[in-house]
Amino acid sequence: ITGVAGLIGSRMSDWIIENHPEYEVVGIDNLFGGYIENVNDKVVFYKRDLSTDNISDIFEQYEFEYVYHFAAYAAEGLSPFMRKFNYSNNVLSTVNIINNCINYGVKRLIYTSSMSVYGWGLKRGYSFSEDDKPEPIDPYAISKYACELDIKVAGEQHGLDWCIVRPHNVYGIKQNIWDKYRNVLGIWMVQAISNKPMTIYGDGEQTRAFSYIDDCLESFWNAAILPEASKEIINVGGEYGHTINEAMKTFINISGYDNVVYMEPRHEVKYAVPSCIKSKENLG
Repeated sequence: ITGVAGLIGSRMSDWIIENHPEYEVVGIDNLFGGYIENVNDKVVFYKRDLSTDNISDIFEQYEFEYVYHFAAYAAEGLSPFMRKFNYSNNVLSTVNIINNCINYGVKRLIYTSSMSVYGWGLKRGYSFSEDDKPEPIDPYAISKYACELDIKVAGEQHGLDWCIVRPHNVYGIKQNIWDKYRNVLGIWMVQAISNKPMTIYGDGEQTRAFSYIDDCLESFWNAAILPEASKEIINVGGEYGHTINEAMKTFINISGYDNVVYMEPRHEVKYAVPSCIKSKENLG
């Protein structure tokens, strides 16, 4: 599991250790956006940077069956201002993983892409389908789509089996709330505990399908083991969209903190809700 100290990677390792103790979990993370405290004590941990460091020794030692590649720096709004860092961390690290999966005969590579690859939504209530043509609108989304394409080519040229999942607005236990460029719920938490105004950009009618991490984990597991997931791209996440304003009302009801300020609109997708039909059919 790459990115094992982050939200998705740490919770996925916890789930596997609890539900499939017959597997040994090895984790890699550079600890740039995650915390060592998130990593389960039963994980064999390596601190490596996938964009620069060799990892062949790890693959050679453990003979992995499945590789979950969760590592990425997910900061869509910041990505236009850090293009080199964005592509190095997301594309080069994925190439490193792909090469080792091919060289060491991994049974299947499971890659977490992003709902951001779809780009603009058409209208409120429109659901992104895996058959839609990706039209990413920022360097982060471009990097995730580039990784998807390279993985598919590796499957065609080298016989690498893969499943690409596209999660959306995942939140929950072990998330990093201190990164001010990603995850609106975490941003609000920090602003609230710091007694600062909670920010909403634009009119707050941006629609997202917020997805609790623990609801996604069995789907990620099935992406590795089910024949129906082989060489498929599958949305994984919440089925229903909620506006940022609705999320804020819930946050205020829970926290009791009510200090909201509306800022200028940003360059971002207005409506982003996935179709869940394929995840139900292919991942159960």
